[in-house]
Amino acid sequence: MKSMKYLTLTVPCYNSESYMRRCIESLLPGGKDVEIIIVNDGSSDDTARIADSYEIRYPDIVKVVHKKNGGHGSGVNCGLEKATGLYFKVVDSDDWFDTDAYQKLLKQIKTFCQKGQPQKEQWEQDNVLPDLFICNYVYDHLDEGIRRVMSYENVFPEQRLCSWNEMKRFRPSQYLIMHALIFRTEILRKSGVKLPEHTFYVDNLFAYQPLPYVENIYYMNLDLYHYYLGRDDQSVNEKVLMQRIDQQIKVTDLVSQSIDLEEVKRKYPKLAVYMMRNISIMLSISSIHLLLIRTEEAEEKRRAMWQRIRNYDRRLYYRLRCTTLSGLTYLPGKVGGKLTIGGYQAAKRIYQFQ
Repeated sequence: MKSMKYLTLTVPCYNSESYMRRCIESLLPGGKDVEIIIVNDGSSDDTARIADSYEIRYPDIVKVVHKKNGGHGSGVNCGLEKATGLYFKVVDSDDWFDTDAYQKLLKQIKTFCQKGQPQKEQWEQDNVLPDLFICNYVYDHLDEGIRRVMSYENVFPEQRLCSWNEMKRFRPSQYLIMHALIFRTEILRKSGVKLPEHTFYVDNLFAYQPLPYVENIYYMNLDLYHYYLGRDDQSVNEKVLMQRIDQQIKVTDLVSQSIDLEEVKRKYPKLAVYMMRNISIMLSISSIHLLLIRTEEAEEKRRAMWQRIRNYDRRLYYRLRCTTLSGLTYLPGKVGGKLTIGGYQAAKRIYQFQ
């Protein structure tokens, strides 16, 4: 009889031979309580062989899926489809877990399960489990010896079940991203989240669409996830982001149309405010990088992006224009554009993002 898997860790890999070992080795200490699904997304290097070697050595822990290239979102979809764990987390192949924090998270998950019934289905029916665990993540400029922790102790009570209505304000540089979130697998499936293929920045949709389906949250002030920064080809690199601006716009459209915020507001007003802020941040990022491209085509894409928001939800459009950060990145004329870029460059220096 196979042991119960408390946590599924999906690792999408594409030509990851030079760094995937660090990631996988950091996940193996979970032992038989976890399953690690390595998704080889049509790699042309040694990724497939490395992945298979882990499955051979750890057959009770590691599963490998070889598939045609479909992009990061396709890898996440594949992992979610095959997951058997009670909880689900995506770990990018160049990132890694802190061992002590990892063990504490698993211990807490198991503690919740022991308070419930002996069968997974009964735990879910009795609703005694958190729908979402939140842990800290670390921006790790490993090559430069610089790290910055993103935590949430100002937003959520520590180690206590709570709802969205109990959360407090986020700081300007603070928001929930995929690296901080461990969803109950059933919640992800219930939300219907499915990430588009051959598209970057899809983690924004993963960290947004399921949120209204979460009824209870458990925050652990642990620096669990190390998010590596420094590769020239990373999607968060400014030059790369400008080259992939059409994909950023596509995901912004998907996020803004995935959830009816008026419906969310009726049940979780604080969550609705946060989710509108999230759309605002994405619109701001897209608007700023379109300005940085400095072409008439880019300016037309910026206008069209805002028009699609207006066509979809006019009330949301005016809120975003008049009351949030995104409105300041859509100021009229050349002077407005210069002010927007100046503000962005100042924020970049203050918050030290790429």
